[in-house]
Order: sequence, then structure tokens, then C-alpha cells
Amino acid sequence: MIRMIMKNQTVISSFILRGLPVPPEYQHLFYVLFLAMYLTTVLGNLIIIILILLDSHLHTPMYFFLSNLSFSDLCFSSVTMPKLLQNMQSQDPSISYVGCLTQTYFFMFFANMENFLLVIMAYDRYVAICFPLHYTSIMSPKLCVSLVVLSWVITMLHSMLHTLLLARVSFCEDNEIPHFFCDISALLNLACSDIFINELMIFILAGHVIVIPFLLIIVSYIQIVCSILRISSTHVIYKVFSTCGSHLSVVSLFYGTVIGVYLCPSTNNSTVKETVIALMYTAVTPMLNPFIYSLRNRDMKKALISVLCKKKISS
Repeated sequence: MIRMIMKNQTVISSFILRGLPVPPEYQHLFYVLFLAMYLTTVLGNLIIIILILLDSHLHTPMYFFLSNLSFSDLCFSSVTMPKLLQNMQSQDPSISYVGCLTQTYFFMFFANMENFLLVIMAYDRYVAICFPLHYTSIMSPKLCVSLVVLSWVITMLHSMLHTLLLARVSFCEDNEIPHFFCDISALLNLACSDIFINELMIFILAGHVIVIPFLLIIVSYIQIVCSILRISSTHVIYKVFSTCGSHLSVVSLFYGTVIGVYLCPSTNNSTVKETVIALMYTAVTPMLNPFIYSLRNRDMKKALISVLCKKKISS
């Protein structure tokens, strides 16, 4: 363990990431698996971003928000996966104190960003289905940009607050984090100073970045369902469900895993369970999102075919 003694206080200069509960004989197999998952995440989300930029038919509010979600997913996975892959191949699974706080900041930043983007996308679908004649005027480019910028600012301030509060915490000599990344809950469990303010702020602000966005999404879809029930056309109903299906799938994946970790903790093997579920929303969900949106979306398929055809013609 690396540490420094300053003014009779133990100051941790690095932490040890325990990593995933994988037997040594399967380390290489899981390394290849996680590497393939991460590369798929990067490639899939980059393709969505590039397609939306290149195809003018996708220059709509829905795809503007989707491109931001893909960028957020790409960064969210990149916060934890490269370090996990490095530690699986290294004999020194340590991370510096500054590196740990930095990882915590960006982890919270992009996780919260995903929350707000999913809410904005739900609102976009609500306006498109419940107020189709006024959709263009309501979801103006100015409003779309303002919503995304506001989300970035709020998540930045929220993550900065928790990181600064974490920086004032003193840690005990035990510097082993039972996780594969610097999770704020795991770090606070290692603290040997008062963490009341940290826990209070987490409790208060969790409602703003997790509970309230989730409730807003539910309210949006209740309004959408009520609007659909008044429609007699089966074709229209199918089209509406097809449009909203991708977003609902992503919402279910993301909030299902988050709720499993933070709202439904288990007493037996909680560390292993939380680690595995955390891997779901940090690695699996960002990887699946591009497939969900591309496989269920005709516009994305047409855009991909169009770009590939143009490339063949030009070559």
C-alpha cells in the first residue's frame, strides 16, 4: 500500500481496485470478451453519430438527442472499461488518488447525463405523438440545443459538487476498493472521517438526477398511452409503438440495472452482485443501445444503406 504521513494524518496516495470476481484461469477469456464489448460499444456509437451527421434526413430533434446519447454512452463506457482491461493484464491494479477522483467525477457526469437525455427523448416522443401538428414549433432547434446544454451544465455542477465533497474526506489505511472502478459508495465505505454531508447530499440530490427523471419518463409514457388509446387505427398504433419501442428498451435496460444496484441492495454477496450489475450498466447497456436503435429503426437502416451505397459509387 502506498501512503504518505502528513501532520499525523494518513493520506492515501493510491487505491487498489479489486476488480471483477473472475477466477485466474478465466482472466484471459474475460479480457477478450470485455475488449470485444468495448470495441463494439465504441464502433456502434460512433457509427450512429457519423450517420446522423452525414444524413440530412436525420437532422431532426429525435436524432439530435440520439447522437448526444450515443456520445454519452461512448464516454460513459470509456470511463471504466479501459482501466478494467488494463488491470486485468497488469500485476498492479492500482489507481492514483487523483485518478480515482477523476474517474468518479466523469462516471457520475456521464451517468447523470444519460438520465437527462432519456428524459428529454421521452418528452420529444410525448410532443411528437400528443401534439403532432405543433411538434415543429415546440421542438425548435433553439429549444433542443438549450435542453442539451442545460443537461450538460446541471450534470457538470452535480458531479463537481460530489467530487469536491469527496476530496475533503480522509481515508483509513485500508485502500482496497471492492469494485472495478472508483464508485463513490465504495470510496465512502473506506472513509475514516465524518461523511454525513456526503451522504446527505447524495440522498437529497439523488432525487433530482435519478428519481425525478425516471418519474418524468413514466408520466410522459402514460400520456402517450392515453393518447394512443383514443386512436382507432391499428396501423397508427403499431407505428407509435415502433417509434417508442427503442427508447423504452434503453430506459428499461438503464434504470433496471441502476435500481438493482442502488435501490434494491442484497445482504448476501452484495459486493459481487453490485459489481456484476454495475458491469451491466457501464459496459453492456452502452454496447446494446446502438443495436436497439439501429435494428428497430428504419431511418437508421436507410441512412446506413445510403452512406454505404454512396461510398461504393465514389470508389
